[in-house]
Formats: sequence, C-alpha cells, structure tokens
Amino acid sequence: MSVVVGDEKEIVIPVLEDYPLGRRRLRGVRCVHTHLKDEPLSQDDLTDLALLRLDMMVALGVAGDGLPGNIYTAHLLPLNKEGRTFEVQPPVPFHRFNLNVEEFVSALEAEMGRAILRDVRDTRERAILVSVSPEPRHEQMEALEELKELARTSDVVVLDTVCQRQKDINPRYLMGTGKIKELIIKALQKEATLLIFNQELTPTQVRELGRITELKVIDRTQLILDIFARRARSRDGKVQVELAQLRYLLPKLTGKGTSLSRLTGGIGGRGPGETKLEIDRRRVQERINRLVKELEALSRGRKQRRKKRAQTSIPIISIVGYTNAGKSTLLNALTGSSTYVEDKLFATLDTATRRLRFPRERDVVITDTVGFIRNLPEDLLSAFRATLEEMEDADLLLHIVDISNPSFERHIETVERLLERIGLGSIPRILVFNKIDRVEPVIAENLSRRYGAVPVSALDPSTLHRLLRAIEARLWSDHPSRASASG
Repeated sequence: MSVVVGDEKEIVIPVLEDYPLGRRRLRGVRCVHTHLKDEPLSQDDLTDLALLRLDMMVALGVAGDGLPGNIYTAHLLPLNKEGRTFEVQPPVPFHRFNLNVEEFVSALEAEMGRAILRDVRDTRERAILVSVSPEPRHEQMEALEELKELARTSDVVVLDTVCQRQKDINPRYLMGTGKIKELIIKALQKEATLLIFNQELTPTQVRELGRITELKVIDRTQLILDIFARRARSRDGKVQVELAQLRYLLPKLTGKGTSLSRLTGGIGGRGPGETKLEIDRRRVQERINRLVKELEALSRGRKQRRKKRAQTSIPIISIVGYTNAGKSTLLNALTGSSTYVEDKLFATLDTATRRLRFPRERDVVITDTVGFIRNLPEDLLSAFRATLEEMEDADLLLHIVDISNPSFERHIETVERLLERIGLGSIPRILVFNKIDRVEPVIAENLSRRYGAVPVSALDPSTLHRLLRAIEARLWSDHPSRASASG
C-alpha cells in the first residue's frame, strides 16, 4: 500500500501506472493532505477520489492555534440501491481518530466483491453504453436502445447506460468531469470492461478516455465494424469489411506526424529510417490499395453476372430496408429458400439472389441486400457501395419496414435518405409493412392505408398474396411489352 502526501499548497499525484487496478477494485493508494482552515473535503478532493479510485481521501485540518484539528475522510461505496458513489464520514478530532485503515480497505474491497453477483465463467465483454449529445434526451435514449441491440448482436453484456445532454462537447473527454466521475464509479461498481459511446470519437478522445477510465473505449462505428467482421461470409463481404476497418483505423494511428516520415534507404534515409508509426501507416495504406483493387475485380464480376441476367429480360427486384426489418425472412417466405435468419441487427451481410415464379410462366430475380441503419459510418457505406450496385439494375425495390418498431417512421426516413444518397432514389418501390402479427390488425390496416403500404407477416405465407399481386401489377401492368414477352 502507498500513500500520497500533500501539503498546504498542493497535492502532486504522480502517474499511477505502477498501481493498476487489475483484480483489485481499489487502487492501493491513499491520499493525505492538510486543510489550514480546518475545512471539509472539497469537490476536487472527492473528484480525485472517484476518478483515481483511491482507497481513501484524507484531509488533516489545522485548528486556529496551529494544532491538529479535525480529520476528514471519504471512501468509495459498493454498488447500492440509492446509487451513491462515495461516502463522506463525519469529522473526527485528530486525537480521537482511531481507524485501522488496512482492515477497513480490505473489508470495503470484500464488500464490493460481494455486491457483484455474476457468473465468473462468463467471459463476454461487460459494457456501459454512453451518449453525449446536444440532441433531446428522448432521441438519445432511442439511439441508446438501438446501440443496446448492436451490443447484443456483438455478444456484449450491457450493464448500464449513461446519457448526457451537453450543448458544448468537451473536445478532450466528450463529456463533463462530473459525468466522467459518475461513469467511472458505475464501471467500478459493476465491474465493466468496456465503454461504448454512441457518438464517433476522435483519436484524442479515445486515448484520453481510455487513460482516465483505464477501460477499453470504442464508439458506435467500431462496434458496427466488429459485427460486420463477425457476420461476413462471402469473399465480397470479407474484403469490404476489412477495407472499412482499415479506413477507420488509419486516422487513429497517431504520433509525431507525417512530417518526420522518411524513405527507407537512399539519400535522407540513413540513420533511424522510418519510425514504426510511419511503417504501420504505410502498410495499412498499401493494404487498403490492394483491397480496393480486389474489390474492383469482384465488382467487375458482379457486373458481368448482372449483364447476363439483363439479357434474359427477367425483371429484377431488390429487397431493402432497415436492419432487422425481416428482409431475409421475407426472401425465404417468397422463394422457399433457406437464407440465414436471426433476430439480431445485421444478421446477414452478403447479398442473396433467388428466383421467384409467378403464374403464366413469369419469373423474377429477387435479391436481399445488407440492412441500413441511421448514421451509417461513411467508411462502411463506401466499402459496401459495390454490393449496393446490385440494386442499380433493379426494376423494383421492396422497402421492408418493421411496423412493430415504435421508431418505424424514422427508419423509413433513414432508408429513403440513404437510397437518395447512393443514387437509387428514382427506382420504383413498394412499401411493405412487415411483422403485422405483432400489432393489432386494425392498427396495421390503418397504418398501411395511411402510408400506401402492403401489410404482411413474413412468418405467415397467407398474408403474402397482396404483396405478390402488388408486385405483379407494378412489373407487368406498367410494362405491357414485358408481360407479352413473358407470357
């Protein structure tokens, strides 16, 4: 155990890298300093106690005659129903102070351990989700619910959420000092291993937040990239995910800057040569260039396959929609196929193409694409643009919406905005309200009439007839020549 001692002027707390938390719940460091006016512990004292997770904060008061006055102490608390993070003890006169600090801290740590009831065999990441934004609180909470689903998809245990509406974002920590203190205490009490921020973090914020919390820190983009890396199965998908990950990683390689970059060997290259940071940057950029070329080759192959399909004059339908709206389930229901389906966000990333037969020998090619999500990271959108090219040749889009989701209107807007963004806004589409089995029939019918949508349940084949008739009318009634060619 170590003690940091301050005087009447200042407390200099050294770097505590030699006192990592590890299996300990407290730092193993106490802080003792003087208060010349015999005043209680200050807010700065309590902040240091919380942020540094010290065993105890102690202030020795000085009485008016110069003799020792009261002793003021505070310590952190285990997880409790009241949500209190620390306890400030009543002042005790110096000559009456009788506390075995060693035994007290050991008992406190033991109590903190008993307050956490979890299966130690569960090795999954344990996360606290954080949102700091000027947006209204209800919008932040809605975004945190979606972040919670993303975390569940990535097999992360969500312990708690922290939400702060802040007009001026802290460029260093994103959030205010008081909220950081609250966050650190929550992480300590609940034994979190990971912090996930709903906002995209700068390299500086990731570094500083990781340093002050001593936890792994990621943002929403990195979480989505992790999900994509787990879910990609085809070569196309794996290349696109790796490309997005590297583009995300490249700006995070921070150091002394590119001004110190040197060519290895040759004039100007003698001496230390390239720094490791610059070598890492160069290798990442070289890998990105190779992946871009491979993606272009895969894209050419897709274009050739689409060209062959176009020569057959068979109509092409693409299923689009917000992630987890039931696109793959609908594809399976329409075509009798067995595309992978799971009730999680981004359950499938790879494009699936199937053939759907209508009466009078009419066939269509129907494809299922990656789901959309609000604030889709630019790197992901760029990487998956090649896959989304599949929709460029579509004669019709089926925009699938989970009508049981309270945010379905926002989901519709997100998908429509992204379709415009990638240049597909002019393709005819049918709005399909899925999962009507989860809402009252009257509500489903009224909402469908209001939005001009076709109501279906992908799990109930008997509800698909209206959709099939709508597809048939849109494809062949609007194109008599196509109807005669297919008949």
